[in-house]
Amino acid sequence: MSFRIRLDEPSDDAEWLRMRRALWPHDTGEAHQIEMAPWLARDDAVVLVAERPEGPGLAGFAEVGARLYADGCDTSPVAYLEGWYVDRDMRRQGIGAALVRAAEAWSRERGYREFASDALLQNIESQRAHESLGFIEVERAVRYRKRL
Repeated sequence: MSFRIRLDEPSDDAEWLRMRRALWPHDTGEAHQIEMAPWLARDDAVVLVAERPEGPGLAGFAEVGARLYADGCDTSPVAYLEGWYVDRDMRRQGIGAALVRAAEAWSRERGYREFASDALLQNIESQRAHESLGFIEVERAVRYRKRL
């Protein structure tokens, strides 16, 4: 299967929004749109997209940015895979791996020495995908919050 990974372009916004909503369905479309522009304005972040081989549209995306620290990492800042998604009908064809490889290359080009990510405890599919690409689990956590 032939597909191309590239930097996103303004014409990709509708597809990127569609896939963000699929990855993070708890947020509204408006909330996603509010987050998208600042993400693209960051000097230390990128959106990579996978074109559908038969077109039109996209098959997946990866949002990569810098964090001051990440659990289990020794360096700072750290490149972080903030969002990673491939449409269900395109999974298990190497698109997710290609997105991560492109994210790693982008990170190396900017001098980052470590690359981190996360997955929800119940998302076994994502955990397996991360591990198949060489990510090493460093910690499990339950996070809490309380309104004041």
